[in-house]
Amino acid sequence: MTFFNKVLASVGIGNAQVDTKLERSVYTAGQLMRGVVWVKGGNVEQHIDSIYLMVYATYVRESDDKKVTDQAAVLKRKLNEPFTIGVGETREIPLELELPYDTPITQGKTRVWVETGLDIKQAVDPGDKDYIEVKATPIGEAVLDTVRALGFRLREVECQHARGQKYPFLQEFEFVPVRGAYKGKLDELEVTFLEQSADEVTILLQVDKRARGLSGFLSEAMGMDETNVHLRVSKNDVDFLESKLNATISRFC
Repeated sequence: MTFFNKVLASVGIGNAQVDTKLERSVYTAGQLMRGVVWVKGGNVEQHIDSIYLMVYATYVRESDDKKVTDQAAVLKRKLNEPFTIGVGETREIPLELELPYDTPITQGKTRVWVETGLDIKQAVDPGDKDYIEVKATPIGEAVLDTVRALGFRLREVECQHARGQKYPFLQEFEFVPVRGAYKGKLDELEVTFLEQSADEVTILLQVDKRARGLSGFLSEAMGMDETNVHLRVSKNDVDFLESKLNATISRFC
């Protein structure tokens, strides 16, 4: 019977189980995630090599001229040393991890989840998936709010495949001018967060000018109407962020 149970456990039947219970389901990027990882033994004693936790995010990439949704880990952690769990035994492992500041926010089609797994040799590794909502950092939110205050409306948010970055994607916020000084002068403004920390963010602004006249239409057709600007914003900039962004964007109108 014991041998039969071992065979079943090796294919995931009667195997140990894992369940992560987070304190909340909504987090701000950079915030501590606290909770408990609950492990319950199966029908046979099993050696757990490790409990691992990963935070995944979805992003879009092109494959054969089609857009496909992929996923990438923004955080990987081993939570414990190897141990053996007995038949029906339960264990609780405290969890406290910092959600990376670069974690994309869950707007548009972007999804973020916490995945927990048990590494068990000669058996199917059991896992648990918990979706979470991620909000922008305070500085990141200040940037987005300021762009809205300048008369732009958020049209689309998407994590797009990008090479040479910390992760294989960057999250892009696409705005269109609907009022104020930029209505009729710009087609759109794209804001991309390149780096984020508790104290500052580095953003890429892509200013897309509206075509005017023949030369303007030719420039638009050739992609020359877009201007990329790198901008660093710190906590000290928040109080006068509107004037800083306005001065930067207005140079290209």
